[in-house]
Amino acid sequence: MMDKFDVIVIGGGPGGYLCAERAAQAGFKAAVIEKRALGGTCLNEGCVPTKSLLYCAKQYASAKHGKDYGVSAENVTIDHAAVIDRKNRVVKKLVAGVGATMKGNGIKVYTAEGKIKGRGEGGTFEVLAGEETIACDRLVIASGSVTAVPPVPGLKEGLASGFVVTNREILDLKELPKTIVCMGGGVIGLEMACYFATIGVKVIIVEMMPKIAGPTDQDICDNLMKTYEKEGMEFKLNAKVLEIGKDAVTYEDAEGKHTIACDKVLLSAGRRADVSTVNVEALQIQTERGAIVTDRHMCTNVPGVYAIGDCNGKLMLAHTAYREAEVAVHHMQGVKDEMNYDAIPSVIYTTPEVACVGETEQSAKKKGMNVKTVKIPMVYAGRYVAETLNGDGFCKLVYDIDRKCLAGVQMIGNYASEMIYGAAMMLETQMPIEQLKKIVFPHPTVCEVIREGLFMI
Repeated sequence: MMDKFDVIVIGGGPGGYLCAERAAQAGFKAAVIEKRALGGTCLNEGCVPTKSLLYCAKQYASAKHGKDYGVSAENVTIDHAAVIDRKNRVVKKLVAGVGATMKGNGIKVYTAEGKIKGRGEGGTFEVLAGEETIACDRLVIASGSVTAVPPVPGLKEGLASGFVVTNREILDLKELPKTIVCMGGGVIGLEMACYFATIGVKVIIVEMMPKIAGPTDQDICDNLMKTYEKEGMEFKLNAKVLEIGKDAVTYEDAEGKHTIACDKVLLSAGRRADVSTVNVEALQIQTERGAIVTDRHMCTNVPGVYAIGDCNGKLMLAHTAYREAEVAVHHMQGVKDEMNYDAIPSVIYTTPEVACVGETEQSAKKKGMNVKTVKIPMVYAGRYVAETLNGDGFCKLVYDIDRKCLAGVQMIGNYASEMIYGAAMMLETQMPIEQLKKIVFPHPTVCEVIREGLFMI
């Protein structure tokens, strides 16, 4: 007799494992099917391991440039193998923590590929966990995303030979390349470029768009580029990769064709929703451009089936998946709740950090919004100056004049990643500007720059 659950989650990434946890806490009998390791891409080969590498690079840079802070050190070096070893220990510890959480909540974990089989007796959903068939009343698809592989000649051959690497392989490189080309200047490319450039690798970013970092505010992109160009990083914008050779990349821009010799190529051209092995066809689940279509409650077109995280193609961020998981479970419970994608923060963990939420000055104007933008240098905050004497970070507040509340916040500088949640709260609650001005910020903190900006509106 097959095992029967109230909720089965296909995919054990951030959205998947939190969905199972919240479902169990709500009293549902839950199971998770994960073909690799709990934590998914984020924990094993994305968010967390990348931050581990970046922190090590930051420590190296601090030691190398310690004289600015009255600290002297000689012959400062970085051991890349030790950095990778530390990253592996971090990942192992956190994966074990997720496993303990699943066990503590009575959640059954299947280490296998999850695949929809179809309808069972009484309208239940039958799912294959490897070779075993299990059933449920409610099904959550959290199958994540995969690296986008554009149709560039030589790219597949480069991936097969190891000359081209994705976010997965680059986190386990045994030896440092002398030169690396990042094919794409989005978040993945920028963060890995930051790590390698900081520890002395020559980094060249080739980006198709006229700017890096996707929809990030233009002023912030310019600031970030200027910072890294000073450290020797090169940016090739409005540049299309034409071919990947055995030891070189050929691209084309307004000036013609160019070839860059390099040791490695990082494929960082984005990610796409992955439902390739889920068999959504068995239930005729609606998809659009390869992603599962969902509403604000995370429901698909099939009652009782939900899709959360990257596989729905909305906002491919781990914390988006967390919130979507909670909304899905609330819908199962009959609790009123829905997703709001307008106040979800995003962070680029470069040095300096970049953090944004809501509208940028450019996106607000494009939408015809009646806004006022104020730009506040980070040096308005005493702590920023104390820790970053020559820093040129700043914070931008985009104010919606008609609604009398903030429409967006963007910042670049140290601690930006830790401050942005407060800005997200201001957007989520749509708190009036006059009420925001009454919030007391601790002193001295870098976040005081937000308060300074509020009084400039």
